[in-house]
Amino acid sequence: MSAPKVADFAVPSTAGTFRLADHKGRTVVLYFYPKDSTPGCTTEGAAFRDAHAKFVKANAVVAGASRDSLKSHASFKAKLGFPFELLSDADEALCRQFDVIRDKKMYGRTVRGIERSTFVIDGKGRLAREWRGVKVPGHVDEVLAFVQSM
Repeated sequence: MSAPKVADFAVPSTAGTFRLADHKGRTVVLYFYPKDSTPGCTTEGAAFRDAHAKFVKANAVVAGASRDSLKSHASFKAKLGFPFELLSDADEALCRQFDVIRDKKMYGRTVRGIERSTFVIDGKGRLAREWRGVKVPGHVDEVLAFVQSM
Protein backbone atom coordinates (compact mmCIF):
# COMPACT_ATOMS: atom_id res chain seq x y z
CA MET A 1 0.00 0.00 0.00
CA SER A 2 1.45 3.36 -0.96
CA ALA A 3 1.43 6.35 1.34
CA PRO A 4 -1.51 8.74 1.03
CA LYS A 5 -1.04 11.84 -1.12
CA VAL A 6 -1.12 15.12 0.79
CA ALA A 7 -3.44 17.72 -0.74
CA ASP A 8 -1.56 20.80 -1.90
CA PHE A 9 -1.84 23.78 0.41
CA ALA A 10 -0.86 27.46 0.41
CA VAL A 11 -0.40 29.26 3.73
CA PRO A 12 0.99 32.68 4.65
CA SER A 13 4.55 32.35 5.96
CA THR A 14 7.39 34.54 7.19
CA ALA A 15 8.67 34.58 3.57
CA GLY A 16 5.44 35.05 1.62
CA THR A 17 3.12 32.19 0.69
CA PHE A 18 4.35 28.66 1.45
CA ARG A 19 2.97 26.16 -1.09
CA LEU A 20 3.56 22.44 -0.80
CA ALA A 21 3.66 22.22 -4.63
CA ASP A 22 6.68 24.56 -4.68
CA HIS A 23 8.75 21.86 -2.94
CA LYS A 24 8.21 18.90 -5.29
CA GLY A 25 11.27 16.67 -5.34
CA ARG A 26 12.23 17.63 -1.78
CA THR A 27 11.15 16.20 1.53
CA VAL A 28 9.00 18.58 3.58
CA VAL A 29 9.12 18.39 7.37
CA LEU A 30 6.03 20.20 8.65
CA TYR A 31 5.82 20.56 12.39
CA PHE A 32 2.81 21.97 14.24
CA TYR A 33 3.32 23.62 17.60
CA PRO A 34 0.90 25.33 20.01
CA LYS A 35 2.25 28.87 20.48
CA ASP A 36 5.19 31.15 19.66
CA SER A 37 7.64 32.00 22.46
CA THR A 38 6.39 29.39 24.94
CA PRO A 39 8.96 27.11 26.61
CA GLY A 40 8.23 23.82 24.77
CA CYS A 41 7.79 25.52 21.40
CA THR A 42 11.00 27.50 21.86
CA THR A 43 12.91 24.31 22.74
CA GLU A 44 11.44 22.43 19.77
CA GLY A 45 12.11 25.28 17.32
CA ALA A 46 15.68 25.64 18.59
CA ALA A 47 16.25 21.89 18.06
CA PHE A 48 15.02 22.15 14.45
CA ARG A 49 17.22 25.26 14.04
CA ASP A 50 20.29 23.46 15.39
CA ALA A 51 19.75 20.46 13.09
CA HIS A 52 18.69 22.55 10.08
CA ALA A 53 21.92 22.12 8.08
CA LYS A 54 21.55 18.33 8.38
CA PHE A 55 17.94 18.51 7.12
CA VAL A 56 19.08 20.64 4.15
CA LYS A 57 21.87 18.15 3.41
CA ALA A 58 19.16 15.42 3.35
CA ASN A 59 17.22 17.51 0.75
CA ALA A 60 14.53 18.48 3.26
CA VAL A 61 12.62 21.71 3.84
CA VAL A 62 11.58 22.41 7.44
CA ALA A 63 8.54 24.56 8.26
CA GLY A 64 6.83 25.21 11.58
CA ALA A 65 3.10 25.97 11.78
CA SER A 66 0.85 27.43 14.46
CA ARG A 67 -2.21 29.68 14.68
CA ASP A 68 -0.08 32.70 15.63
CA SER A 69 -0.01 35.83 13.44
CA LEU A 70 2.74 36.56 10.93
CA LYS A 71 3.85 39.44 13.17
CA SER A 72 4.24 37.07 16.13
CA HIS A 73 6.03 34.53 13.88
CA ALA A 74 8.44 37.17 12.53
CA SER A 75 9.41 38.19 16.06
CA PHE A 76 9.78 34.55 17.26
CA LYS A 77 11.84 33.64 14.17
CA ALA A 78 14.13 36.68 14.54
CA LYS A 79 14.61 36.20 18.29
CA LEU A 80 15.67 32.56 17.87
CA GLY A 81 17.42 32.88 14.51
CA PHE A 82 15.33 30.22 12.76
CA PRO A 83 16.71 29.50 9.26
CA PHE A 84 13.31 28.08 8.20
CA GLU A 85 9.86 29.58 7.69
CA LEU A 86 6.98 29.72 10.13
CA LEU A 87 3.49 29.29 8.70
CA SER A 88 0.55 31.28 10.05
CA ASP A 89 -2.61 29.18 10.13
CA ALA A 90 -4.94 31.72 11.75
CA ASP A 91 -8.04 30.23 10.07
CA GLU A 92 -6.99 26.66 11.10
CA ALA A 93 -7.38 25.33 7.53
CA LEU A 94 -3.97 23.63 7.63
CA CYS A 95 -4.62 22.39 11.19
CA ARG A 96 -7.88 20.82 9.98
CA GLN A 97 -6.17 19.30 6.93
CA PHE A 98 -3.70 17.52 9.23
CA ASP A 99 -6.22 17.01 12.05
CA VAL A 100 -4.08 18.51 14.82
CA ILE A 101 -6.67 20.55 16.76
CA ARG A 102 -7.52 18.89 20.07
CA ASP A 103 -9.34 19.71 23.30
CA LYS A 104 -6.64 20.04 25.94
CA LYS A 105 -6.69 20.67 29.66
CA MET A 106 -4.98 23.85 30.78
CA TYR A 107 -5.18 24.97 34.40
CA GLY A 108 -8.24 22.77 34.87
CA ARG A 109 -10.11 24.26 31.89
CA THR A 110 -10.70 22.65 28.53
CA VAL A 111 -9.20 24.65 25.66
CA ARG A 112 -8.92 23.97 21.93
CA GLY A 113 -5.35 23.91 20.80
CA ILE A 114 -2.78 22.39 18.51
CA GLU A 115 -1.52 18.94 19.42
CA ARG A 116 2.26 19.06 18.89
CA SER A 117 2.72 16.97 15.73
CA THR A 118 5.22 16.48 12.91
CA PHE A 119 4.58 15.25 9.37
CA VAL A 120 7.17 14.19 6.80
CA ILE A 121 5.99 14.56 3.20
CA ASP A 122 8.14 12.93 0.53
CA GLY A 123 9.28 14.55 -2.71
CA LYS A 124 6.24 13.14 -4.53
CA GLY A 125 3.83 14.77 -2.08
CA ARG A 126 2.97 11.61 -0.14
CA LEU A 127 2.79 11.38 3.63
CA ALA A 128 5.85 9.35 4.60
CA ARG A 129 5.52 9.48 8.40
CA GLU A 130 3.69 11.29 11.16
CA TRP A 131 4.24 11.83 14.86
CA ARG A 132 1.36 12.98 17.08
CA GLY A 133 1.35 14.03 20.71
CA VAL A 134 5.05 14.79 20.39
CA LYS A 135 7.28 15.10 23.44
CA VAL A 136 10.03 17.58 22.61
CA PRO A 137 13.19 15.90 24.03
CA GLY A 138 14.83 13.77 21.31
CA HIS A 139 12.04 14.35 18.79
CA VAL A 140 14.03 16.33 16.21
CA ASP A 141 16.79 13.68 16.25
CA GLU A 142 14.17 11.01 15.53
CA VAL A 143 12.68 13.03 12.64
CA LEU A 144 16.16 13.72 11.22
CA ALA A 145 17.11 10.03 11.38
CA PHE A 146 13.91 9.15 9.50
CA VAL A 147 14.50 11.82 6.83
CA GLN A 148 18.10 10.69 6.37
CA SER A 149 16.90 7.10 5.90
CA MET A 150 14.52 8.01 3.05
